[in-house]
Amino acid sequence: MTTRREFLTQAGVVSAGMMIAPNLLSAAPQRVVGLQLYSLRDQLPKDVKGWIAKVAVAGYKEVEPFGYSKEHGFWGLDAKAFSALLKSNGLKTPSAHFGMDEYFVQGKTKDLESYIEAANITGMQYVIIPSVNEEVLKSADQFKKAAEKMNKAAEICKKSGLKLGYHNHNFEWKPVDGTTFYDVLLKNTDPALVHMEMDIFWVVRAGQDPVKIFEQHPGRYALCHIKDRDKKNTDINTEIGKGSINFKAILSNANIKISGLKHFIVEQENYINIDPAVSIKESASYCKNVLHV
Repeated sequence: MTTRREFLTQAGVVSAGMMIAPNLLSAAPQRVVGLQLYSLRDQLPKDVKGWIAKVAVAGYKEVEPFGYSKEHGFWGLDAKAFSALLKSNGLKTPSAHFGMDEYFVQGKTKDLESYIEAANITGMQYVIIPSVNEEVLKSADQFKKAAEKMNKAAEICKKSGLKLGYHNHNFEWKPVDGTTFYDVLLKNTDPALVHMEMDIFWVVRAGQDPVKIFEQHPGRYALCHIKDRDKKNTDINTEIGKGSINFKAILSNANIKISGLKHFIVEQENYINIDPAVSIKESASYCKNVLHV
């Protein structure tokens, strides 16, 4: 039987623990770092199973695939087999980049329907538009038409339990007819339907301020690409933390809260004198240990 003295001693220990670690009572949702698999576009076709295993060993918990087609699947694996491969390596895939030229250029939805099917099989939440063909973005009027098509595609996704997202490059800020494609997108797409995936590298390269964009459009950014900019050759990438982009400031707790960010996805488009497996591991470590994402 516990005596009164023992009870008070135990209670004191618990109280002291609460004072020492109050964050345990109000801990923020755990964040995980993901990898955009375009980073391994040269490696995956040769050994998809081996490289997915290396991604998990490098410390990633999520991946963002690209290049899916009904005919070829994900590097030769259909959606069901690819999903099983990810699960066997402890990985999830909240989103993927799906080519949308058929939809935006030709106005057809066949590919989009196949993407939705694959997304649901693999447990995704977001169907991401990686870019819009610039052939249909030559005027402000075309910008508005593209935004309308995004809203319609988002409605189609919603009916299947999915969300639509848009990933930027830097051409979106090119002035056309007194505006830019990005401004038109943010103004003319439904915030409840069309979610933004900010590629921070391309925003910086376009001469824009990521934090300012977060503040001007709170809650619109469900996902982001963390991609650093080489200090010498500013056109290329380097491992996260080695480049010139101040991710500590951009991805502060306050800015994450403002933006609505939930998924933090590393992307590396090139490797300079470093093994890709080593590179992606370095970036994952920096994101977790320094950026705390």
